[in-house]
Amino acid sequence: MIKYIITISFTFFVMLGYAQVGIGTLNPQEDLHIAGASATIRIESLNSINNPTYNDGIKLSPAYVDGNGTITIGNGTGPGGQLPLNFLIEVPDFIPNDPYGFGNTGTSVFNDNTQTSVDGQVTTVTFTAPQEAIVEIKYGITLFITSSDLSMAPPYFYVTYDQAVSVMTYFKVDLNNDGLSGVELTKDYGQKAQSYTTFDQGTAGYPYMNGQAYLKVPAGTHTLYFYGRVNDALTFNTGVGFGGAQDYLKIRVYN
Repeated sequence: MIKYIITISFTFFVMLGYAQVGIGTLNPQEDLHIAGASATIRIESLNSINNPTYNDGIKLSPAYVDGNGTITIGNGTGPGGQLPLNFLIEVPDFIPNDPYGFGNTGTSVFNDNTQTSVDGQVTTVTFTAPQEAIVEIKYGITLFITSSDLSMAPPYFYVTYDQAVSVMTYFKVDLNNDGLSGVELTKDYGQKAQSYTTFDQGTAGYPYMNGQAYLKVPAGTHTLYFYGRVNDALTFNTGVGFGGAQDYLKIRVYN
């Protein structure tokens, strides 16, 4: 009689070890199967009383699965850790087409006949990162190249002398939106330069160029300062309008 009891007990526990568990169903399809259109699971160790660090009892808390498959609402980095972050900010046509009211010239940077290289601020764009993050910035800017100062009233003249002109775009980053510091002024991001022939009106129309850069920012509000640089030979006048046609700016914030 004892042998039969032992055999039956052993068989019962072996079946428990391999059986699927069904809640609300007699035919479970997984190791744990909870049936019902409105079925829920409650884990009391994750409620606001037992886990107030990550569950304030007011808003929903995101759940994570660790390397062992354990469900948790902590992200593994402690109360001050970062939540997953990935969003895109798009700013179409981010440079004014007609800032002076004279037509779609864009913002002017003028290199007169007393110098060979001039930098000018084109525009600024402010964005906010909710936490420390990596930022990817991509931009595309149209150019309008002439021999005139485009901030002045027309007429404007295309450059027709046989002389090369090079144009560069780049941006600086004002972290925390408190003004560009001495260190921030020394750092240029997303540099892109192109050269254009100027013989026989070779610069007519809107040339287009783009650039991109990656940087790390702290949580807070930050400002991008976009600049244009115009290089030519001494004694020549070259005016470049930045952003006179369709431009784009994309800022991806992630960690």
